[in-house]
Order: sequence, then C-alpha cells, then structure tokens
Amino acid sequence: MFENIDTPAVLIDQIRVEANMKRLQDYCNAHGIRLRPHIKTHKLPGTALQQIKCGAVGVTCQKVGEAEIMAEGGVGDILITYNIIGKSKVERVRALNDRIDLAVVADSDFVVSGLSNVLQNSTKPLTVLVECDTGMRRCGVQTIEAAMQLAKDIDAAAGLRFGGLMSYPPTGRISEVNTWLDEAKSLILTNGIECPVVSCGNSPDLELWHKAPVVTEHRAGTYIYCDRNMILQGVATEDDCALIVLVTVVSTPTKTRAVIDAGSKALTSDLSLKPGYGLIIGHPGLDISALSEEHGHITSDLPHRLQVGQRLRIIPNHVCPVSNLFDKVHFVRGEKYDQPVSVAARGALT
Repeated sequence: MFENIDTPAVLIDQIRVEANMKRLQDYCNAHGIRLRPHIKTHKLPGTALQQIKCGAVGVTCQKVGEAEIMAEGGVGDILITYNIIGKSKVERVRALNDRIDLAVVADSDFVVSGLSNVLQNSTKPLTVLVECDTGMRRCGVQTIEAAMQLAKDIDAAAGLRFGGLMSYPPTGRISEVNTWLDEAKSLILTNGIECPVVSCGNSPDLELWHKAPVVTEHRAGTYIYCDRNMILQGVATEDDCALIVLVTVVSTPTKTRAVIDAGSKALTSDLSLKPGYGLIIGHPGLDISALSEEHGHITSDLPHRLQVGQRLRIIPNHVCPVSNLFDKVHFVRGEKYDQPVSVAARGALT
C-alpha cells in the first residue's frame, strides 16, 4: 500500500492517534487530573487542537518557537517547560503572554530576574512555575527549601506571578516524587503563598499518576503515537503505535544483511531497552543493527529473504525526534490514505 509515497516517509494512523488520545484523557478525567500534553512528539497545531477538543486543558511546549507556532495555530493555553534565557527570547515570551494564557518555568534567580526585567511594566503578569528535580537529574531546584525560596522570589518579582511546581520525574518512582512535591508544596503554603498547580508526568508511567495525589496536572507526549520504547516498557502494544516510518530496501549485499533508505536522519539514533534502532513490523527475525546518515543496516542470523525494492514498516525506538526530521507526515486511516500534513514546528529550537 501507499506505493505513490516516496520513502523514507512517516505515516500516522489517525485511528490509533484518536484511540491513544481518548485513552489518556479518559484516565485523567476519571481521576480528576488535568491533562496538558507535550507537543514535542507531534509538532502539529492541528493535533494539539484535537487534544484540547478531546479534553486537554492546554499543551506543553519545550521552546518559545514551538509555543509561537502553536499559538499561531489557535492554541490558547501553553506551558513552556524550559528555562528561558536572553532578552530577545523573553521579549517574545512577553508578546505571547499578551496573546494567550501562558506559563513558563524557572529553577534559578537568574532566570527569574531575566523574566522580571522584561515583564516588570506589563499589565498582565507572567505565570512562572518552579521546576523541581525529583530524581531525573536534569534541570530543577535540588531541595524543597530551594523550591520555597524561589517561589517567594517569583511572588515578589515585578511582572511575575507564582503559579506552582513543575517536575519531569524519573520513571517508576511515583511515591518518591509525590513525597518530594508534597513537602515542597506544604512548605510554600506555610509561607503564605498559594500553589495552585503541581505539574508532573511522563508517558512510561502513563496511567499511574493517581498514585501521586499532590499532582494536579499530567504532562505526557509520546503516548499519542507510542513507540518501541513504550512497547518494551510494557505500556503500549504494537497495535497502539500510530507513527511508522515507511522505508525501502535498496540493497541486499549478503543473505544475512540488507540496507534500507532510512538512517539516522530518518529513524533517529536514540537507543532503546534492547539493541537496534527500531522494530520492523512483521519481521521478528530482522534487526536494524546500525545506522549511518542515509542507510539503515538490517542483519539476521538466518537468510532474510528481503528483496531490493521491497517496502518495510518500522516503529522507531523514540518517535519524538522523528517528528523533527521530516518536513511533512502522511495521515492515514488504516490502509486508507488521508492527507499530507506539514510539520509546522519542525526545527523550532529557539
């Protein structure tokens, strides 16, 4: 099928997208958790609007450029979960804040001061959440005392409003994360500052955040497409995976090795819990063992029987980088072609 699509190409099954969307929204609704999905997985304003129509309160972006494109596409409630540094970027944030409901994060006084310097004369304060490191060892304040102090600094800063706590949590440590955030929130409340939002979540712990009662908002991204990582983590099946990369066999040098027209520029070099660079649908004995820029190397212990010109479908290890590798994707419904869609926020890295 889809012989007229040049490869490598991304196919996105809207039937599966809608099912994945509904699954997580239904879970959040059942447990009284606000869903704020991360658009880095799809980078498509239309899909973001679908998520909001399904019940999401808004979306999460990682960069100002992504947020600008989402706002231009009609999204009116955005959280940017990244330290925003530099006067020009903060000026763009101020312009966005004038247009939509916007919130950002900070984990240092340097970031807070930079935001306040630009927003201090604004008639609309910018909501700022304190980013907390609850074990992922990326960004975030390191102690509950530091979270409380930064909340006080935001609350006192001109042009800003403290909005709550945000964390990107380590997988499988929900109880520990809940304790950290609950203690931080309690300390902030004790100091007379309201803490309306506690934003947390990820896709590997997809339907477990009801076990963290302090969490008011669930952020997940990969869930809308799913990928090989989620399959190996036991939270998705092959049938849940909505994004596949359609490829063509371009060479069969030996009986146990073949080459496809998708390398690191199409499949991403992100690794998984098992060796290889993706799951080849319908061919359990074949492994994508190596990638160069434009070539994917398939190996097998037994003769592979692949032929030059044959098309294969691959579930990537991690779908989020793949969305940033293609100018357009192809919407399908099962085996029925729907339409091509430009990846509007591709390359929006600033």
